[in-house]
Amino acid sequence: MTTRPQLLVGRHLLGGLAAVGLFVMVMLAIVTSEFDTPVGFPADASVTANLGYALFGLPIQTIPAESFLVALIVIAVALDVAIDGAVYLARREPAEEETGGEH
Repeated sequence: MTTRPQLLVGRHLLGGLAAVGLFVMVMLAIVTSEFDTPVGFPADASVTANLGYALFGLPIQTIPAESFLVALIVIAVALDVAIDGAVYLARREPAEEETGGEH
């Protein structure tokens, strides 16, 4: 005969209750928040070109935006470090037979 699963009540439920409470708080914040009416882009503006101008911080954009130059540089450095680390980890170490070393 099989037995029914039993609910273990203890201190380990505190994390789950905290997660449920956090979820309820975030959902209340999302549901009760108000948003402004959306504003479209001008009909003659090129969104793609303006994104490129904003990425490099060029002042010739027709749609006002902040510069993303610092973010671009940070991401470029992070990707460079990741590639260098991958190459370093993928490099093969010479085997002991090839180097002639013995214990």
